[in-house]
Amino acid sequence: MIDLGRVTDRWRRCGVVVRDLPFGLLLVAVSLLPALHGKGTQVGDLPIRSFDALALVAIALESLPLAVRRRWPAVCLVLVSLGFVLDQLRAYHVLASNAMPIALISAAAHLERHRRVTVVLLSAAYVLLALALDRLGAGEKVEGYVVFYLALALAWGIGVRLRSARAAEAERRRHVAEATRAAERTRIARELHDVVTHHVTAMVVQAEAARYLTAAPDRLDATLSAVTDTGRRAITDLRHMLDLLKADHDTDIGVPAAGGLRTLVEQTRRAGQPVEFTEEGGPAESAGSAEFVAYRVVQEALTNALKHAHGSPTAVRVRYGEKEISVEVSTDGPGSGTASPGGGGRGLAGLRERVEAVGGRFSADRQAGGFLVRARIPAGSRS
Repeated sequence: MIDLGRVTDRWRRCGVVVRDLPFGLLLVAVSLLPALHGKGTQVGDLPIRSFDALALVAIALESLPLAVRRRWPAVCLVLVSLGFVLDQLRAYHVLASNAMPIALISAAAHLERHRRVTVVLLSAAYVLLALALDRLGAGEKVEGYVVFYLALALAWGIGVRLRSARAAEAERRRHVAEATRAAERTRIARELHDVVTHHVTAMVVQAEAARYLTAAPDRLDATLSAVTDTGRRAITDLRHMLDLLKADHDTDIGVPAAGGLRTLVEQTRRAGQPVEFTEEGGPAESAGSAEFVAYRVVQEALTNALKHAHGSPTAVRVRYGEKEISVEVSTDGPGSGTASPGGGGRGLAGLRERVEAVGGRFSADRQAGGFLVRARIPAGSRS
């Protein structure tokens, strides 16, 4: 059995000249059929001449150059025009003379330079052809020549329209590519912010606490060990993100390993933040990116708690439902006057964009003595 898919794929990989050649060869073969002699384009009313050697030359000039109509449109147009002039002056009127509009459409669609000069030269050549036919006794009225010229102009206009459509499509694809790159840069910046900010904030808080533990060597050692562990986790996460940027890496940033939220909460506790963690239910297999977004919400909220309400009781509640994941992080401490839990900060603004991008709802508000972050993320959402 012939694999049509493989044959089609190989055919598409062939050069444009190879793909355009069969049409020209088919036009040659059809033009040589006796039954179709005289069925081509006819300008004027000269009596049809029988086949001879020049007829074969005219057929070859009008048909074979179509193989290069997209690669070298100017060459194609010149050769086809010469064949067309020969065909009309000798009154063969072979079927291959119908290639003239095709050559005009291809030239208008693919010619890159000297387009106006080409139009002027073709128009002048057509006037000369009309004068020559008139001297040979073609008996065509001026109106007939004008109508045929307008038909050729219409073919050129079709090519111009195709060229404009192709340029518009290329521009659209360029804009889409730029938007995709911008979105990817934003996504990478957001992930780097989430990873780096959380780990570095924890390290800074732990290092600050170590200053006051010089008189308690055991606690000092534990604190410095926590700083070391946090730094190693930061390096691991950064390496993971850098791996995702490699060209041969085709997987997206995935959901943290099982127990990721508990590990995150425990790390925050080791940094000196009292955190109460409540988890209801478990993530469904179809949770998609929702679980990952929930993880980032908790991570950013705990980072803000460390920065602006260090040492204040913090509660994390995560509930996995059939249709959505609910996240709530609250801090009872006084916070900092420079904090911006309402979304003015880069991290919270990024969280709002991330949650809304998957169709969820996000809020971050001050409450008496602290702040409250809430997010509702549709289960099964895909970022």
